[in-house]
Amino acid sequence: MGNYIVFDLEWNQGEAPVTRGDKTLVFEIVEIGAVKLNERFEKIGEFSRLIRPQIHRFMHRVTGRIIHLSMEDLKAGELFQDVAEDFLRWCGEDPKFATWGTLDLTEFQRNLDFFGMPLLSDRPLAYYDVQKLYSLAFDDGRSRKSLENAIDERGINKDIPFHRALADAEYTAKIFGMIDERTLRKISFDTYVTPKTRKQEIRIVFDNYEKYISREFELKEDILENMEIMSTRCYLCGKNIRRKIKWFTPNGKHYYAVGMCEKHGAMKAKVRIKKAESGKLYVVKTCRFISPEEVENIKKKQMKLKKSRSKLP
Repeated sequence: MGNYIVFDLEWNQGEAPVTRGDKTLVFEIVEIGAVKLNERFEKIGEFSRLIRPQIHRFMHRVTGRIIHLSMEDLKAGELFQDVAEDFLRWCGEDPKFATWGTLDLTEFQRNLDFFGMPLLSDRPLAYYDVQKLYSLAFDDGRSRKSLENAIDERGINKDIPFHRALADAEYTAKIFGMIDERTLRKISFDTYVTPKTRKQEIRIVFDNYEKYISREFELKEDILENMEIMSTRCYLCGKNIRRKIKWFTPNGKHYYAVGMCEKHGAMKAKVRIKKAESGKLYVVKTCRFISPEEVENIKKKQMKLKKSRSKLP
């Protein structure tokens, strides 16, 4: 088993995205900071490197105020390719990545891709979103607090400035070490790389819901006609179940249905259609069991939507 790698990135942007071939870069990474933890969440190493810009040669006015770095500072940095290679070597075999929020792993892979380097996986990559885990462990599970607010709430001493990569990685690691074992099971998946085949698809059952990340499809119609995606199957007993509320959508991207399992009760299914980096489409589907009150609320939403659409000319 690999170590935990809690990392943070700082990046700069230009006035417009830069495209080379079929790759586009908006955020160019200018600093990588990371803390390595063993299985007991003890710190056993750190990594901190500045990166010399190759794409955005001027510091964005907003970015410069936030990250406390200037172009003069970054001239002492090394090329992204060299720093990224050293970072991944430092991570070791089978690293378990952890970040505050959902952006860092995606942008790291996007920079790897733009500069022609191998990606981290050929499918969605499991990682720990410490911001989400913090909300599940200490808050309502839905809200997302800033790292500094979380540090204040936990009474952690703020002895180093925020918004430098190593400092933010250190603070994230402190929060990460406070998360209980059960909550840590709620891993996330970075979908910069989406499944291309059935074998690469993700199916995982947590303690109170199931998550499925599909392979890519050319058209939305291909998704809506796919029985595997649009069926309502109880993820606990595996049986196809009677649909109590048929599929409906408020916006053409999110689809909802409710099925009734004789053994386990009412199950809500949600399908989100997303665009992959390739331009094709894929699905994130979640299923969870809900109360009779929640079933009624979904019925009301469906009826309200039908009424509003019936009034359209």
